[in-house]
Order: sequence, then structure tokens, then C-alpha cells
Amino acid sequence: MMKNTRNTLLTMLVLAWGLLACAPVVVGSMVGGAMVASDRRTTGIQLEDEGIEQRSVSARRENFGDKEHVNFTSYNRQVLMTGEVSSPQVRQQLEQLISRVENVRSVVNELAIGPASSVGERTSDVVLVAKVKAAMVDSEDVFANVFKVVAERGTVYLMGRVTQREAQRATDVVRGVSGVKRVVRVFEYISEDELKGMQSKRAADASTSATSVTSGTGAPVAPNAPVVTPIK
Repeated sequence: MMKNTRNTLLTMLVLAWGLLACAPVVVGSMVGGAMVASDRRTTGIQLEDEGIEQRSVSARRENFGDKEHVNFTSYNRQVLMTGEVSSPQVRQQLEQLISRVENVRSVVNELAIGPASSVGERTSDVVLVAKVKAAMVDSEDVFANVFKVVAERGTVYLMGRVTQREAQRATDVVRGVSGVKRVVRVFEYISEDELKGMQSKRAADASTSATSVTSGTGAPVAPNAPVVTPIK
């Protein structure tokens, strides 16, 4: 059963390469309705994150055109920038630009200085993300759907709202995946008690879904500052 899950996930993501060629290689809560329902962000924040990504792309195009290869991934209004730019000055300018995008609360700048990655490298990243997500699913003790996974040039970025225990276990799994050069954790940490509260609250939220928030503006956001941890 797990082997079938792995094969299906790999096939879906590799076949989707044509749609992802110009976008960041990202997998979050996208494999099945149950996983979407388990996202630890509110519905409003999920929608807001999508809007932030779109506004960030527009801001980059308006100011830099298509000269720079930059990807934007927003999780809980925290924007991860990955890709390659032509100079340190452009790197800094982009960080300042995105920090001013509406509703962005923080920016994690992981842009590299150098030529844009090749099609072959981006294809490898697509496969790598698929392998990482499949490994999480196969582990059985990692809730793969609560992690957003981004890959750039063999570096895997993990985003999400997780406990220290979940972060360590996910890191151990990802480090064991063939092709992963480096793991960078971009997490907001929650306590075990907070996690239990989220789990018990889910049933109540489902019963009141008719009045769910449709905009991220003003929605509650975890007060924790994001913790970025590069791991070799």
C-alpha cells in the first residue's frame, strides 16, 4: 500500500513538471482532501498566502522584469524567497521590496548570487520534492500534510507550524532521502499542548464551517517569530 502511495505521488509530481517549470517546486497540503483539511493555517490565512505569492510575483515583474529567477513561497504570511539573482544589490532590493508587499509579516531571503538554475536542475528538484513527500508519507509518524516543502538546487526547505518533536522527526526523514544536499527548516514552533488544542478544535470548526473566514486580513497569527535553521 505504501509503495503504491509513493509511486502515485512521484508520478503526479513529475508529470506536473510542465506546469511548474517557471514556478517554485513546492508541495504542501495538496495530496487529497483530507490533507487540505488538516492544514494548520486558517482558511483565511491560506487564501492570504496565495494572494501574497501573487502580489510578490507582480512586484518582482514590475521592478525587475524577468531578468531574475526568483520564487516566492508564503506560509502564514511569512515569505520564503529562493532562486538566483545577478548581484548582492538585487538580492537586498528584492528583500526590501517583498517586505513591503501587503500583509507580509516577515521575509526569509535564501536567494543565491549567480546564474539561473538550468531546466535539468529544476527537473531534479521536482523529483526531489516528490521523493521527500513520499518518504514522509511512508514514515507513518510524520504528518506530511502539515509541511510545505520547497526545493532549490538540491536544498530542501521545510515550512510549517510544528512542534519541536515533529520538526526533528521530519528533518531526520528528509536527510535520509537520496539527492538532498541540505535541509533548511523555516518553522514556527508550537507546543505539544497547542497541537492537542488544534486537534480537538478541528471537529468544532468543521461544524461551524458555514461562517468560516474568507479573508486573511485580521485573522489570528501565531505570535512566535519564525525560526530558520540550516542543517547540513
